[in-house]
Amino acid sequence: MRPTCPKLRACVALIQAVWSSCFKALRIVLWVLCAVFMPYALAQNQNNSPSIEDSVAMIKQVQQALVLVTTRSIEGAPSERTLGRSRQGTGVVIGPDNLILTIGYLVLEAEHIEVRTLDQRQLPARLVGYDQATGFALIRPLIPIQPLPSVLLGSTQTLTRGETMWVAAGRDHRSIAAAELIDVRSFTGYWEYHLDQALYTSPPFAMHSGAGLFNRQGELLGIGSLVMNDVMPPQHPESLPGNMFVPAELLTPILNELLTTGTSQTSRRPWLGLNAQDRNGRIVVTRVSPNSPAFHGGLRPGHLLMALNGQAIESLSGFYKQVWALPLSAKQLQLTVLENSNPKVLNIAVQDRNASIAKPAGI
Repeated sequence: MRPTCPKLRACVALIQAVWSSCFKALRIVLWVLCAVFMPYALAQNQNNSPSIEDSVAMIKQVQQALVLVTTRSIEGAPSERTLGRSRQGTGVVIGPDNLILTIGYLVLEAEHIEVRTLDQRQLPARLVGYDQATGFALIRPLIPIQPLPSVLLGSTQTLTRGETMWVAAGRDHRSIAAAELIDVRSFTGYWEYHLDQALYTSPPFAMHSGAGLFNRQGELLGIGSLVMNDVMPPQHPESLPGNMFVPAELLTPILNELLTTGTSQTSRRPWLGLNAQDRNGRIVVTRVSPNSPAFHGGLRPGHLLMALNGQAIESLSGFYKQVWALPLSAKQLQLTVLENSNPKVLNIAVQDRNASIAKPAGI
């Protein structure tokens, strides 16, 4: 019940305002305490952990290996519709000559790439390689500079659920936070993307794009891709917000190929140009990219995907794998859909995804 006396209402409002301010201040203090003492907590998290001094030194080195990545896409590029023209995220130095690993959507169809080091040096950079299958991108500064500290790629084989690790972004000294490994499982994206293995952590890290996920030895475990409302396994009754990271070890088998050719063989696969979701066991088309093979073949939002070349579609990930298994030499594929509860067969051209990516002039 609200007080009827004006003076009493004003008094109550004042108390509420003071309480709100105190609560916000307390939250800030708690975040600061977490940031200050996190290295020490991580150092004591498990037996045989590094010493406090080693942990602090490791964190400082890792921070020096992080860069802020700022890009601007080609005007009118297809990815501009969904990702925007100006993008910003993190890159992690992983090798000699300042080779930087980041998430691919930051540099997709970019005409301008810039990196900023921890000591605030701003350097133009170029794209070295982009792998659609993993979503990784490699960039490198255009201007020769003294090699930045680099990190090693870690393995996910020994990870355990509930393990404490930390996430870091290339913004400033404060862009670091503790995280808990919630799960290691597959991930299927609505944009024709699938990983057989992905890392899920919580709490959510806002500056997730390209952020590094590290173990307590300072090894890079993953590259930030998404912030999610729920990172718990599908069958789990509770939900928990967090992030999805692409395992860094997926880079190892394709690294030389990316450095040599700029892409990987697994990225040379058919692309339709659609977004789809699995809704109660039915694959529903939610978006069709303009001028894509799917668009020209007559696929539209609302269509239910039923079969590919006569083979039933059981799941979204299964559908993607069916498409990717087709050779690029195939001229077209037949997609059976339901339109207003009526089956319909669409003939869709088989097109390499690389052919649809806009590239800067001269490349």
